[in-house]
Parts: sequence; C-alpha cells; structure tokens
Amino acid sequence: MKPPSLPFPAPPAALLRATALELVVLAGHALLYPTGIAGERHPGRNPAGDGAEPARADIAPADRPPVVFLHGFIDNRSVFVLLRRSLARHGWTHLESLNYSPLTSDIRAAAELLDRHIEDICARTGHPRVDIVGHSLGGLIARYYVQRLAGDRRVRTLVTLGTPHAGTAVAPLAGALPIVRQMRRGSAPVEELRLPAPGCRTRFVSFWSELDRVIVPADAACVDHPDLDAVNVRVTGIGHLALPVHPAVATAVRRALDEAEPVPEAGTAPGTTPSTPAA
Repeated sequence: MKPPSLPFPAPPAALLRATALELVVLAGHALLYPTGIAGERHPGRNPAGDGAEPARADIAPADRPPVVFLHGFIDNRSVFVLLRRSLARHGWTHLESLNYSPLTSDIRAAAELLDRHIEDICARTGHPRVDIVGHSLGGLIARYYVQRLAGDRRVRTLVTLGTPHAGTAVAPLAGALPIVRQMRRGSAPVEELRLPAPGCRTRFVSFWSELDRVIVPADAACVDHPDLDAVNVRVTGIGHLALPVHPAVATAVRRALDEAEPVPEAGTAPGTTPSTPAA
C-alpha cells in the first residue's frame, strides 16, 4: 500500500536547503535547455550524448534493454543529461530520449506517440522490451501507455521521478492548459489509471520526495494499485527539479533498472528509502 500522507510540514532548514538546490538546478537546466530542443540522432553516437565519458572498461556491459527517457511538462531531453551519463559510465549502451511537443494537450495522444517511438526502437535494436525513466508528466504518459495501450508487452521496468500518479493540486493559472488539468486529481486519465490492470507485466519503481512542491500532496507521486508490481522509494532532502540530476537518485535508478540487483535498500544510497510496495 501507499505510505501515508506526511502529517507535519518539513523542517524549515531542510525546506530552505531544498529550495536553494532547486534554484541552482533550475539555473543549470536553463543553460542546457537549448541543447535538448532538437530531437536526438539515432544510435551510432556515444549513448550518453556529446562530450560524455565512455563506458567504464571495468564494467562488462550486460544485455540490458534500451532505456528510454521521457521528460516532464514544458521541458526536453536535456533534463536527463547527468542521469544518462551516469548510466553510460556503468555499462548501459543504448540510451534514447523522446521529445514531445510543449503544445501537447492530451496524455493519451502523447502515450500513442510513445508507443510508435518504442516500436521503432525495438525494430532498430532487436530488443523486444525497453526500460523507461520518466520525470513528472513524462512518467504519467509512460504509465498510461503501459496500462491503457498494452505497453506492458514492451516495457520491462518503468521508473518514475516525481510523477503525479494520483494527481496533483497544481497552480490555478496553469489549469488553463488541458494537459495540466489532466494531471489533477480526479481527471479522466488519472481515473483511468485506477481501473483494473490484471496481468500487467511491467515493474514499477516510483521515486517521490516529501519536499516536492509540484506534487501536492507529495505522496501522490507513489504508485498505489492492487494489480501492479510496484515499489515506492522515498527521497529525502531534495525537491522536484533535483530528482533527475541528484547523484543518490542516479545510483538508485541504476539499481532499479538492473535486474541483477534489488530495488534500492535503505542505506545503500544516501537520501533514498524504500516505501512499502504497492499491494
């Protein structure tokens, strides 16, 4: 079951540190944003992106499935530059990102685009399944694809970072945008994800932070569904924007994606703690 909502506000000092980090991350991402506007080239380049370090020679690459990154609202693939490099340094050899238009107005339409993108990846690579890492709205789009468009046949593991699985109480002015309204609690797409999903073959790992001020309440970023194989991992001390770039989260994501290792255990990655798996 999903962990209970936090009964008390975060300590002021922790919130202040997390806010300062969010501002630093925002500034850095603003500089990188132009580099991710264009769609990426197909494999044949360094999997982590231009200028990245090659995979470490002391780590034998396993026959891992491709990893597909899906960004959040009004964002692009540049948000994953550090996480991609982390995976590439540890032996992942096929990493791809999908940019969907900032004018996208429907989660269902974005999920259909993701379906076509993953079919193309599987055809090009010969892998029958992929893993997905989705940040915020990207994770919700990926989950819709898995549950409602039979994407579980293609997705082995779906990792979400600060995704509003149960909907979020977003800023009122942002509600003028259709896709933002779809992220609210009680929206049609969110309610569709509450429907039965018997036999779903995808494994879910959801990272959530008690200091996430975009997902309200914070534990709405947890997967809570009786038919899904899901683990919710609590991240402490950071906010929404830092989830895709924090090194402790990157370590935990690598372990979640690697079938040979367990989902993160308490103490193995500073700042992350497993919550009770969804039942």
